[in-house]
Amino acid sequence: MTALPLIAIEEHWIMPDVTSGLRAVPQPDESLAFNEMGDNQERLEDLGAGRIAAMDAQGIDMSVLALTPPGVQPLPPREALALSRAANDMAAAAVARHPTRFRSLSTLPMSAPKDVVGELERAAAMGHVGTMVYGRSGDLFLDDPAYDDFFSAASELGQPVFIHPQLPSTAVRDASYRGFDPMTDLALATFGWGWHLDAAIAVLRLMLRGTFDRHPDLQVVLGHWGEMLLFWLDRADSLPRVAGLARSISDYVRSNLYVTTSGMLNPAFLQHALSVTSVDRLIFSTDYPFQRPTREEIDSFLNHFSSEAERKQFSSANAASLYGIAV
Repeated sequence: MTALPLIAIEEHWIMPDVTSGLRAVPQPDESLAFNEMGDNQERLEDLGAGRIAAMDAQGIDMSVLALTPPGVQPLPPREALALSRAANDMAAAAVARHPTRFRSLSTLPMSAPKDVVGELERAAAMGHVGTMVYGRSGDLFLDDPAYDDFFSAASELGQPVFIHPQLPSTAVRDASYRGFDPMTDLALATFGWGWHLDAAIAVLRLMLRGTFDRHPDLQVVLGHWGEMLLFWLDRADSLPRVAGLARSISDYVRSNLYVTTSGMLNPAFLQHALSVTSVDRLIFSTDYPFQRPTREEIDSFLNHFSSEAERKQFSSANAASLYGIAV
């Protein structure tokens, strides 16, 4: 690695068996269409030379791999468990082949709550450095007591939990995101708005449920500059008074939440993030292959940090510390 390495987390991949499984459910997740746009599918399935070449072109030394949305959460419990295990085995094999270039986040069978801890433990033992989940599995929210053993295990194992956006529920889509042509409906419910609100609500619900009070060492990661949450803290900080929590939302944000860029290299977002949390809570990511910033765009963004020390924290040190990566 260079003197100032660059680690990107939230770099997506997919395996064909997962795609087939997701396509076979009665109502397939419509956001699968994004995986098939352009050459995304080819890039998502590449855990070798093509991906590494793309990293080299961007100046990225290491990618932390994560299964692309919607993961296996829409699948029936038995199939979700089988495909989680297969995905974790495949990602671990990719890391073993390229140990200086890849690390990986595990995939978990969240539709089978009783199997989640076992697979998290197995994945951690294999070397996965954290996990990626979504805010809801069917009608079961991530803050449901059924998942408390999962958060307890994640905290004890030192496995950070990345909460990624997902397509809002049918009821929410019907209420708020329809009325246009099908693709505009989908865009509004996903990358244009709905994805991000859905993920932020998942984290707010965990805070209000007391998850971080029960598990104070638990670390959660949100992409896209905190999925709107960092930009609405003044209002969100009124919630604990009503919910009877001892800590403010801002306090949870500063002590239990990391945020990534997800390829949104906007210096205005950086300045706001630094005004509400600390630089040691910010991590670089590109959201590959859906966002593909060039090396020049990445370097230009890194120049907005006020010091070499802060730039190093953001580009590698924070991710290395959080995920136990030697740099």
